[in-house]
Order: sequence, then C-alpha cells, then structure tokens
Amino acid sequence: MEDIIVKLALIGMLGIGAQWLAWRFNLPAIVLMALAGILAGPVTGVLQPAQDFGELFRPMIAVAVAVILFEGGLTLNFHELRDASRGVRRLVFPGVFIGWALGTWAAHYIAGLSLPVAILFAGILVVTGPTVIIPLLRQAKLAQRPRAILKWEGIINDPVGALFAVLVFEYLSYADQGSTVGGIVGWIIIASAAAAAIGIGMGLGLAQLFRRGLIPEFLKAPFILCAVLICYAVADQIEHETGLVAVTALGITLGNARLASITEMRRFKEYVTVLFVSGVFVILTATLTPDVLTAVDWPLIGFVLAILFVVRPATVWLSTIGAGLPWQERLLLGWIAPRGVVAVAVSGFFGAELVHLGYEEGAQLIPLSFAVVFATVLAHGFSIRWLAERLSLTSKENPGVLIVGASAWSTAFAHCLKEAEIPVAIADTGWRRLKTARLADIPTYHEEILSEATEHEIDMNKYGHLVAVTGNEAYNSLVCTEFGPEIGRTNVLQLGTADEDDPRGVSFTLRGRPLFKRPVALEELLRRHYAGWSFQKTKLSDQYTYDDWVTGRPEETDILLILKKNGTLVFSANKARAEAGDTIIAYGPPTDAPDKPQKPKKAATPADS
Repeated sequence: MEDIIVKLALIGMLGIGAQWLAWRFNLPAIVLMALAGILAGPVTGVLQPAQDFGELFRPMIAVAVAVILFEGGLTLNFHELRDASRGVRRLVFPGVFIGWALGTWAAHYIAGLSLPVAILFAGILVVTGPTVIIPLLRQAKLAQRPRAILKWEGIINDPVGALFAVLVFEYLSYADQGSTVGGIVGWIIIASAAAAAIGIGMGLGLAQLFRRGLIPEFLKAPFILCAVLICYAVADQIEHETGLVAVTALGITLGNARLASITEMRRFKEYVTVLFVSGVFVILTATLTPDVLTAVDWPLIGFVLAILFVVRPATVWLSTIGAGLPWQERLLLGWIAPRGVVAVAVSGFFGAELVHLGYEEGAQLIPLSFAVVFATVLAHGFSIRWLAERLSLTSKENPGVLIVGASAWSTAFAHCLKEAEIPVAIADTGWRRLKTARLADIPTYHEEILSEATEHEIDMNKYGHLVAVTGNEAYNSLVCTEFGPEIGRTNVLQLGTADEDDPRGVSFTLRGRPLFKRPVALEELLRRHYAGWSFQKTKLSDQYTYDDWVTGRPEETDILLILKKNGTLVFSANKARAEAGDTIIAYGPPTDAPDKPQKPKKAATPADS
C-alpha cells in the first residue's frame, strides 16, 4: 500500500514538474513528460506501472481517458462551431474522413498494421488536440484566421478521434465472435446510441439541477466529476468501451447548456484534466521497454514521414478546395498538426484491448503513437514561427494594450501609446463615447467585452495587457477576473477608488492590479485631464538617467508603464527602475498646475542670472 502511494506521488511529481519546466522555459510539455516517463520507466526501472498497480492499471487509464474526453466535449460549443470560419468546417467535414482514409492507407501499407488495426489507429490520429496546439499558437503569434482554424480544429477533433476508435473497436469485438457484418454494425449503432442517450440525459438532468439551484456552487464541480464516473460506468455495462461515447456526449451537452457557472466548471475540469493527462502520459511512457525504444525501423520511419508530408498536407489541400483560403494559409495548415497526449492515451488504452482480442499488432500502437507525437511536436513546434514568418502570417508587433472603457482620458492614453508605437485599441459599448478615439484613428471595438462574440471579433493575440478604466469599479474587476486566466493575472489592470486592503471594497482576489500607485476614480482622472494634466513619454539615455527624470518631474507624477528597449511592457512600474534605452510613459500635472503646491521662490542672485 505504501509503495503504491509513493509511486503515485512520484508520477504526480514527474508529470506536473514536467509541465512547470515546459512553461518556465517555453518548451513542448509533451516532450518533457515523455522524457520523465522514459527515465522513470525503461531507463531506471523505478516505475513499472503494469506490475506496480496490477489489476488497477487498466481501470486507472480508462477513467483518466474518460475524464480527458469529457473535458474535450465540454469545450465543443455548437454556437462557436456555427460561427467558425468555412475553413474550420471543411477541416471537420470532410477533412476528418479524408484524414482517416489516408491515415489508414499509411498505417496499413507502410507501418504494416492489419487493416482493422490500421483503421482504428488512423481514427485516433485525426486528433490534433488543443492541449498541444494552443501553446504553439501562443508562441507563434499567428494571424487571426489561421490561428482560429488550428485552434477550433483541435478542439472539435479532440473527441472525434476517440469516438472513431470506439466505433472500430466495438466492430472488432463483435467480429471476433463470428457475427455478421450487418448484425455487428447494427449492434454498434444501438449500443453507441444508447450510450450517447445516457450521456445526453445525464447532461440535461444536471443542467436542470443547476438552473433550479438544487446543487450549491461549491458542489457543482465535484458533482460533475462524480457524474462523469457514473456515466462511464453505467454506459460501459451496455457494451465495453461505449462509456467513452457517453462521457463525450455528456461533455458536449453540458458545454452547450448555457449554464451561468460553465466557465468555473470548465476551469475545474481543465485543472483535473491537466493532472490526469500528466499522469497518464508518464505512466504510458514508463510502460515502454528498452526493446521498444530501440526498435526504430524503416516501416516506422516511413509511416511518420507519410503522416508529416503526405497525409496531413493532402487532407488540408483536398478538404479546403473552394474554401477561399489563400495558398499561404493552406500551406501552413497543411504542415501544422501536432498530436498530443490524447492520441497517446487513447492508443495505449485500445492497444492493450486489441491484444486481449487477439490482435497482436495492438502492441505496436503505443510506440507508433509516441513516434508520431514526438515527430510532430518537435517538427511543428520548432518550425511554426519560422514558416509563418516567411508566409507573412504572423503579427510582427509586440503584444499591445487593450483598453476597456472609452473616455477623454483613455483616448489620450491610447494616443500616447500609439505615438510610442505600442499596439492599442479601445473597447466600449457606447458608440458616441468611442467617437473621439475614432477621430484620432485609434482602433476601436464597439461591443460588450464580456460577450461570447468577443473571442471571434477581437484578436486577443495582439494584446498582452488589458486595462479596465470604466467609471464602474465593480465592472472593471469583473473584466479583469474574466480575462486574467487568459492574459495572466499580472497583466490585467484597473481603476478603482478602494485600496486593495480595504475590507469594504471589491476583494483583491477579484481585482486586477492597480493602474496608479494611489487609488483614483475615472471622475478624478477626467478632472485632471481638463485641468491640463497630460501623458509624458520620455526615453532615457546614458546622459539623461532615471534619476534625472525623477528630479525634473512634479511629485504627483505617476509612472504608468515602462517600455523596455527590447519591446516588452512593464506596468505598475512606480517601484521599478528604468534603464538607458527604456521609455517611460507617465501621467502628471503641468509644472504650473494651480492645484499643485508651489515652493516659495528664492530671491535672485548673481549666480542665477
């Protein structure tokens, strides 16, 4: 018992540690997790999952895969799919079927798998996976349309590949029993439909419980996790592995139920999925043997090359004919398709099941999937930025500032940022409030920043910081809370009159960072604006230092941000120290401001004249 606890702790430490190192050094997480599993498994022998966990090994993997697929279904929003571009729809249909057919050809004729196993494995490989593609998109700073296509293809295809594998596996299970093709297909359809009905029914039931307030907020996320396990167990009693169909249907149903608390639930499930993905990947990698690791032969190499240079490019070019995409975007989409942990997890699960059915080639699915994952993550991860730049599909600007709230003050602030060549835009629901910004040729968004349409209308990839400067402090906090997880809590700032430590104000856990060193409201900023206060942009040098700048400014002047010489922005920089080559953007009164206390002037002396 104690040994199992130690093994679980080691798996958690290796998986999450690899995720952290990947974030810290901007490396592909999947590569580090695989290396951790290889070191713990075939290299050192510390982990031997099949022996360490015994009969619990396969159920553990099954439950983890079920939760991963549920989270994938939870992210699939039909409204967003309808609003997606034509290119996304083409890559989903007929793209997945073209990719499935071409992948089957490669797996059968090049990798040497039997046709049934090749069909199942090719179905798994249509998955690109958001857990891999989204970090690559952040790194590459792609233009909005190709970025959106790759993102939504990964999200939508995430459950599709596993669903294909489930259907093929069910067929193989019954074909092994000597049933007719018609009977097998009919039973698969009935069993899958029943499992989907269970998932949909449980999803609708949970949605009703949530809407009627019959489940408190603190129990919603744990309730859903338990529902996923129950849904999987019940559906699996109908037919083996149809539980995966049920949990996918459950996730899609809840994801489209328009629940007020769906964002929090998605976040919780994302945390759980990250933990499970890390653990499953380390476990599956640790199950590899030295013989498997060294069994790199020409069929494996040829299969990987076919996936990279034939299957994916042909899938994209055939499915996007007439979609209106320029050749540059089609070329990029035809190259970028990294596979991730879902492909490995599902391959490992079904590989073991196929061996039990008598398909010995099932044991090859794990090394083949690892080879594809490693090749695609490394090849695409290190080439996406290079290729996108040469195809002119990247944003060459440094991440800018999105200002929420139009006013005379925020327009002046945006104008100052624009003069400093910092990308900037103002978002507001008031058309008239945006008039001054439009006349100043500042990009504007006339919409509610918290609406569902924001993700499609505003390219958030352009903005590394968000500044909420409306007259409503609570609304500013809400905006910062909503965008904090996406942009980063340290990169969302707001106005407000309450001090962070004031128990009567908005909790600091909901607020963004203060834009000014002293609390200030929009009304006060407008008063200062019309009293002659202004934004000051100053570039420091070896001759004009930070100390010189401080000495020559009124005491009330606030440093809003520092534009570093490498192009990065540092907000809330009153305690920071700018260096030569940096540009300080500050806000302060004129030297002769009437509301600024003036020191008595000393009498003139000959030295002063």
